[in-house]
Amino acid sequence: MGLLVDRFGKPVAFREGVAAARKIIVQVAISSVANQDGQGISLALLGTVTDQLQLLASLGYDLQLVLSGDKATCDKAAHAVQNLLKLKEPVVVVPVEHGGEEEGQLADAAVKASAAKLLVYLSGSKGVEGADGRVARVYQPPAGAAAPPPTAPSLVGAAWALAGGFKCPVVLASMAEQDVLLRVVAGQDVGTVVDPAAAEAAGGSKAAATASSARDMAVRARTASRQLQALSSEERSRLLLKVADALLAAQDDILKANALDVQEAQGKISESLMQRLVLKPAKIAQLAEGIRAIAAQEEPLGRLLRKVEVAEGLILDKVTVPIGVLLVIFEARPDALPQIASLAIRSGNGLLLKGGKEATHSNAALHKVIVGALGPMGADLIALVTSREEIESLLALDDVVDLVIPRGSNALVSHIKRNTRIPVLGHADGICHVYVDAAADLDSAIKIVLDAKTDYPAACNAVEKVLIHKDWVAKGGVKAIYEALHNAGVAVHAGDAVKPLLPELPPPPAPRHEYSALAVTLELVDNMDVAIDHIHKYGSAHTDCIVTTDGGRAEAFLRGVDSACVFHNASTRFADGFRFGLGAEVGISTSRIHARGPVGVEGLLTTKWVLRGEGHVVAKDQGVRFTHKVLAGGSEAGGSEAGGSAGAGGTQQGGRQGGSGRRRGCVVM
Repeated sequence: MGLLVDRFGKPVAFREGVAAARKIIVQVAISSVANQDGQGISLALLGTVTDQLQLLASLGYDLQLVLSGDKATCDKAAHAVQNLLKLKEPVVVVPVEHGGEEEGQLADAAVKASAAKLLVYLSGSKGVEGADGRVARVYQPPAGAAAPPPTAPSLVGAAWALAGGFKCPVVLASMAEQDVLLRVVAGQDVGTVVDPAAAEAAGGSKAAATASSARDMAVRARTASRQLQALSSEERSRLLLKVADALLAAQDDILKANALDVQEAQGKISESLMQRLVLKPAKIAQLAEGIRAIAAQEEPLGRLLRKVEVAEGLILDKVTVPIGVLLVIFEARPDALPQIASLAIRSGNGLLLKGGKEATHSNAALHKVIVGALGPMGADLIALVTSREEIESLLALDDVVDLVIPRGSNALVSHIKRNTRIPVLGHADGICHVYVDAAADLDSAIKIVLDAKTDYPAACNAVEKVLIHKDWVAKGGVKAIYEALHNAGVAVHAGDAVKPLLPELPPPPAPRHEYSALAVTLELVDNMDVAIDHIHKYGSAHTDCIVTTDGGRAEAFLRGVDSACVFHNASTRFADGFRFGLGAEVGISTSRIHARGPVGVEGLLTTKWVLRGEGHVVAKDQGVRFTHKVLAGGSEAGGSEAGGSAGAGGTQQGGRQGGSGRRRGCVVM
């Protein structure tokens, strides 16, 4: 796991001192590493602390571990930590000392002696809780007070005094938080910062409250998603049908809200954005139809992908499960909201949605309808994010948000990728090509090009560049394609090779340009291979098409173009979740990991392995005879994973049997 000196280069104000600290005291209340029965210490918990200490030390942090509580128990823990550190590479030195019998007494002496710049106090508490039960991201005294009142917890008062006296921020956090030390030093919003300077920085702003509400929103979405997963497939389908019916029933209210957005956006947004913003009855009807199609799909959860007999009586299943909590950020496309929500419901995922400010009223109306149809869990399961501050806080929550899906401009997607460590799924550009081959039927080519450009010019699957084989110059094809586009109101730009033929046409803004409007570039190429190279150089790996009557050449194009969608004799506008039969799409992905192209329900799933045994033990691979027999029932093609091949009788030999055979390696990601 990588570490950041500060929070993505732009830490929120009250975490600047925390993220900048390189000399750190880590104090652990010994009761927080006790076994569940209260007897002895948990080596597993100590191990996680030691792993984080070792990683931080290897990255150049100056660390000291202070254990507080029962001395005998602390001594055992200190001995265990030192032994664990010796087993790790690279070997680092982290001093460990006992901080006194009183667990809640902060390690003032250690801070003073080492001139530490940060004290992280780990216990069984998540931090300072407010009256509403939420953990404050920064502690602030009551209004008008300069320090914690006498009624405040003694630990808070001690932390305030220490931070003010030694200029050493104190973070109070829970030992149980995943990667708690790594996240604290990275400036993430975990635990409570106690520091007069941090309180002053957060005072009068929404930063602390926003960070807390963002985390709560994500946590509630995860809890609701687990409730959703517990429902049967039929119950989830019925919820979707209720959403579809509710959208149609509320059509008038939705259109009124949308009309208000359109009115407020007049003269403020581009024509392409305006096209995306407008909702019509036909669009709402299509949304309802798509939602019903999603409801009718085969159950996506718990689908058996692979079934293997690892050893006699030891059966391993690979099954589909939801990704978890999705954060989807989209611009002026209110119709995206019900599509994305429906896919999340069917796939069992929690959802955080942030729409463009241009569609504020439309999004609020659509969200209200969907949440109302879902019943009590709705507001938590499908949450609507309304402020930019909440987005910035959510992008830091890689422990509770599992996937970010941005739908919008290149600038939006690039910003998201730069400002989060959460995996991002999406595409930055929609630079689609149509290649008119020498063997194309010209009438068919013109029909496809016109549809790909004029059906919905603002869409990411609209064609932006038409590549024409040079043979069409002599046959009049270039002029015919130009005239058809011009007559349809398309502004045509001439590439370098077309410019001498049509000198009156303007050049394109750049060889790699997305118009998102009634505009297109025409360019000549010598042959199909040149067209493929051109697409790879100037395209965005979204959707590209060949128009030809030569089947062999078409297959070579389909194999050779490395895009998410590659078509033969079909408009690029078919690259759409609804048209692909997915019901809807959460977005188009041009990434090479996980889903690619229109992302429907399957793209919002991951897998888990379920092993059922009969008391099997490994015993250094001597306690079991591996068979690795692929059993019927799985849907994955093949019969073996990468790295091994199925042997005779459907078995795959692996591991170590009778002390012989090669051990197979694995990569843990």
